[in-house]
Amino acid sequence: MSITYQPGKLVSLRGRDWIVMPSDDPDLLVVKPLGGSDDEIAGIYLPLAIPRDEPKETQFGEPTGDDLGDISTARLLYDSARLAFRNGAGPFRALAKLSFRPRSYQMVPLVMALRQESIRLLIADDVGVGKTIEALLIAKEMLERRKIQRFAVVCLPHLCEQWQQEIRDKLDIEAVIIRSNTQARLDRQIQGDTSVYDYYPYQVISIDFIKSDNRRDVFVQQCPELVIVDEAHTCARPTRRIKQPATALPSAESSGRQARSAAHSSNCHPALRQAGRVSLPARVTQTGV
Repeated sequence: MSITYQPGKLVSLRGRDWIVMPSDDPDLLVVKPLGGSDDEIAGIYLPLAIPRDEPKETQFGEPTGDDLGDISTARLLYDSARLAFRNGAGPFRALAKLSFRPRSYQMVPLVMALRQESIRLLIADDVGVGKTIEALLIAKEMLERRKIQRFAVVCLPHLCEQWQQEIRDKLDIEAVIIRSNTQARLDRQIQGDTSVYDYYPYQVISIDFIKSDNRRDVFVQQCPELVIVDEAHTCARPTRRIKQPATALPSAESSGRQARSAAHSSNCHPALRQAGRVSLPARVTQTGV
């Protein structure tokens, strides 16, 4: 890419202002509309030298007396720009687009996830620590890095609305709830024979709805790249308990090993573990350690 079109530079093209994005091909100029979404990102093949697609440097007119405003508006603009630059200057791209400020310990699962080629992570913090926020941080960062385009949350039926509200409030993303009383309405909004798992990019799915054999098989084939399993211990297969004499108590050392093993093992259904390239069993409420 020419030095004139370095990433972050503003150019004028097709009657609109654009931001130059990183590109691996020096002959391909990748641009995003100023104030637009990622869906509007376009590529221009420079060797074609089409006159109407020739980028020009953006020029902003000098301010006039009509542009004067009040001090409160100017202060609001100044604070918003300062906070956006501060949050976007770090190694994480998602921080500038969050409606909350995560605590330092809530960044640990995100750092662990970024070190994995295929993210498979079990978050088993204590109650009230913020496992939902930790899981949503990973989802948002993967979206901003364009490593995923969609994600799904599999949770208990009575938690679907709570997850939908958390995603809306924390990430400014509108997710659909998929369960027995919403599937028919969602299907009517889809044209063609596309399933709800393939059509909607952000999903909150009831585990009671998805666990049937026919629905689970379709979900495994068409699920998003990232799957967050809430209350992952509820996905465990039932095990038969073996009665032991009251005097046969395990030693403290063996009990510690069992507790650590239970806290770090994922007992999700095999179909859910194999769902997609990226799988994230996100939440176990009690670890036992």
